Amino acid sequence: MSHEATNWAIKQRGLKPTTKIVLWHLCDRFNPDFGCFPSQDRLAHDCEISRSTLNDHLGQLEAVGLLRRVPRLDPVTKRQLPTRYILGFEPGFTPVAVAPCPEIGHGEDGGAETLDDADGCTGDAMANDLPCPDFGHGDGTRPVSDFPADPCPENAESRVRISDTNPVREPLSKPVKEEEGAQAREAISDQVFGNLLAALGLDPDALPGWWQGWPPRLHVQRWRDELGLTEAEIIAAAEASRQEHTDPPDGPKALDRAMQRAAQRKVEDAGRKRRKPKAALAPTAKPITDLPAFYADLVNSDRFLPVSAISNTMRDAMLARGLVTAERLRERGVR
Repeated sequence: MSHEATNWAIKQRGLKPTTKIVLWHLCDRFNPDFGCFPSQDRLAHDCEISRSTLNDHLGQLEAVGLLRRVPRLDPVTKRQLPTRYILGFEPGFTPVAVAPCPEIGHGEDGGAETLDDADGCTGDAMANDLPCPDFGHGDGTRPVSDFPADPCPENAESRVRISDTNPVREPLSKPVKEEEGAQAREAISDQVFGNLLAALGLDPDALPGWWQGWPPRLHVQRWRDELGLTEAEIIAAAEASRQEHTDPPDGPKALDRAMQRAAQRKVEDAGRKRRKPKAALAPTAKPITDLPAFYADLVNSDRFLPVSAISNTMRDAMLARGLVTAERLRERGVR
């Protein structure tokens, strides 16, 4: 870290906020003895931006003459080393002069200022790697292969921005989720739709506007899928509705109420079928109206007879009517 470098970065004016943050973090990584050469991953992490965005801002800083990027290669392994960033306050700093190409704006081979050979790279070797003022190309991104848009075999990934990875997506102009879900189901066949038109008394060759195209078919499909009506039940409900109205409906929406009533009747009929019949009530016992005869039958039978079951009044009534004998009462223990 160098206070001189960070103070110099703070004093710069006319930069966009993110561009100035990139410059400040570059200066924060500057070492007075060795220079500034942070990796792109480190610098992108410090600035909290992507590597492609980082290259854009580095290109802008280089275009305005605040830094110069010097790509470096290991002389033995030929691997790409972190780029050396020469900052504008360093002694002997010379900005890169870029002559834009008429077609894409990149610097031409002969239009760039010669780079110094301090890091073993000559100006002729790096002429094609000079940065573009708008896009920041040339940040040591020249791969070992001759295909600049593909990842270098010596590096983990390409530094070229891939447009398909852009997370920004255009908003949908209209909600289509419901329509796509409905169309994904089994569509109404031409035969069923033709039978429906015939039940409504519509001429297939002279259909009103609301019955043309795929929207009415999708509407009929909703009667089937959402209301639970079969195709035969839909046609039957349409015929019943046509009998109640002299003119055919202007469109499928005019039949929504009729289809809803048909679906409701279907649910009620299914509920009645599932309902169990009530069990028959057990016959009620007839009330005893002739008590002397009831007790006389009990005395004359061999069934159990409690001694206290028959009172003196009931005994006298049975004897008076001749329903039992005194001898039978004695045998049964009735006194």
